[in-house]
Amino acid sequence: MSDMFPNLFSPLTINGVTIKNRIFSTGHMTTLCTNYLPNDDFVAYHEARAAGGAGLIIAEVALVHDSGVYTSHTISAMDDRCIPGYRTLADAVHAHGCKVFGQVFHPGRENFESIDGSAPVAYAPSAVPNERFHVMPRPLSRRMIGEIVRGYGDAAARLQKSGLDGVEIVASHGYLPAQFLNPRVNLREDDYGGSLENRLRFIRETAADIRRKVGPDYVVGIRISGDEMSYDGLDPETVVQAIEMLDRDGDLDYFNVIAGSSSSLGGSIHIVPPMWIDNKYVAPFAATVRGKVSKPVFVAGRINQPQQAEEVLATGQADMIGMTRAQICDPAMAGKALEGRVDDIRACIGCNQACIGHMHMGVGISCIQHPETGREVQYGSRKALETKKKIMVAGGGPGGMKAAAVAAERGHDVTLYEKSAQLGGQALLAQMLPGRAEFGGIVTNLTREMELAGVTVVRNQEVDRALVEQEKPDAIIIATGAEPKAVDIEGADEAHVVNAWAVVRGEANVGGSVVVADWRCDWIGMGVAEQLARNGCNVTLAVDGYMPGQTIQMYVRDHWAGILNKLGVRIVPYARLFGVDDTSAYFQHITSGEPIIVDEVDTVVTSLGHSAVNGLAAELAGWDGDVHEIGDCLAPRTAEEAVLEGLKVANEI
Repeated sequence: MSDMFPNLFSPLTINGVTIKNRIFSTGHMTTLCTNYLPNDDFVAYHEARAAGGAGLIIAEVALVHDSGVYTSHTISAMDDRCIPGYRTLADAVHAHGCKVFGQVFHPGRENFESIDGSAPVAYAPSAVPNERFHVMPRPLSRRMIGEIVRGYGDAAARLQKSGLDGVEIVASHGYLPAQFLNPRVNLREDDYGGSLENRLRFIRETAADIRRKVGPDYVVGIRISGDEMSYDGLDPETVVQAIEMLDRDGDLDYFNVIAGSSSSLGGSIHIVPPMWIDNKYVAPFAATVRGKVSKPVFVAGRINQPQQAEEVLATGQADMIGMTRAQICDPAMAGKALEGRVDDIRACIGCNQACIGHMHMGVGISCIQHPETGREVQYGSRKALETKKKIMVAGGGPGGMKAAAVAAERGHDVTLYEKSAQLGGQALLAQMLPGRAEFGGIVTNLTREMELAGVTVVRNQEVDRALVEQEKPDAIIIATGAEPKAVDIEGADEAHVVNAWAVVRGEANVGGSVVVADWRCDWIGMGVAEQLARNGCNVTLAVDGYMPGQTIQMYVRDHWAGILNKLGVRIVPYARLFGVDDTSAYFQHITSGEPIIVDEVDTVVTSLGHSAVNGLAAELAGWDGDVHEIGDCLAPRTAEEAVLEGLKVANEI
């Protein structure tokens, strides 16, 4: 047991299943399945967290009925074809002393994705529409309700047959069981609607059917949102009453509480809360539940450090701690905490870009800091070193730092050169924006990775050909990044035009009325608009796209949009910067070509793209060694691509 975290590393027994510690990975979509079945990538992903020290893995949702197919990258437990894949998962996880549960699931009216190009029929308790996906569901018949209830039980029995240690009913985030429970969504007049007793009937029948089919000695739990954080969502008081009734029934062995709902943009933010949301913010609700039930209570929600998890346990708020993104970012987090190596933990920064962001793109889960995640089959172990080489890395942004760390970890002699006094590149700008300080964690984490790997770091040194020829490396990795793109703007000579980088750094004198011209539609334009609004400016954010934050993960964007709305920032979409004068900014509507004019402007702030800083590659033309370019100097994109390319290049040298 760790002296630092005595509660976190104490065992917990649930219906005969002993979990070695209190850290679990919550059920979350990985997009790592093939033809609705678990595949090798799926198994390798979860095994990495088990090997890293987690006590419990809860595998993602499995479909129980063909009326709720959800997405094409969801696992189906509607027939026995799922059993071999789940058995492989169970064997892999159990080999590391970790337990594994599975989830059974029906989306109800949250069934939105086209499988063949046509919209599916969504079923729900009543014909109450979904605001987020604009789905109008068909009310469930009593016959279909019975089929779905039996589908839950049959699916749970398959998970049991596969060797999984337990099963969890997904009643969270506004999915079908929660829709029955919610009086704003369930308008039925039969014995499945009306009173709380009736609205709880579907969940009770589901739990009872599962219990009947798996027997008394198998773990059955439920995941439920305590507050759906939505205009039409379940409220905490109703959920607590329902949980108390379910606890008295005796069919469930634990209660896993979370927040949020899929049904609205405001509620969906809490499915994977971004960095603005307070750490461990669901724990107080878990404490309320724990005070009223006889069974263990699980909790998750922005608990990304073992110190936070220990505090929740020590104060009696919950019995198990969901630390999902913490383990996406660092699969070995639990093991490092057990050994007291807290400074070596790669902390999640809540950016959402490659975890839930990948899921929304329909591609495999990963992490911008740790691209090995979701790619365990390819990069789960370092490629064996054939010949030790001397390697120079030019540029100390995230890409260069990752390349240096991986190359040194493999055994190469690596020196990283950074032309400024600080490592971090554009991450240093990102962390300066309001609410974005946590993004700076990527610099802290990658710096520590380089230290552990033995990288030599030279600051205040720009790399040129003369230095390369002096040092005589076998290979050089160029990660010199990008700079704001120089754009010729008509009328700029008579107007006050500054670029976003200068504003973030505090180098620009900005007037009281500001237009932010945002071609990138990413975090820069939204962040600068927020910063200036908080400084008292009258801000217009004009975006060269259909919404601000168009290119960033939707929960981050949607939460940020709410912040800008509260601050009174005016949003102008579909706006291409055309020109400026001393008092106005002129835009073109990007589809109609018609003018959009913003008057009474003191300052125009531009975020019009980046240009690659790639002069070193040209300077090294004809040099005898190997030259590799990664990240923005190859093509301006994001930290995710830079870090991934750093991994790939360093793994091959």
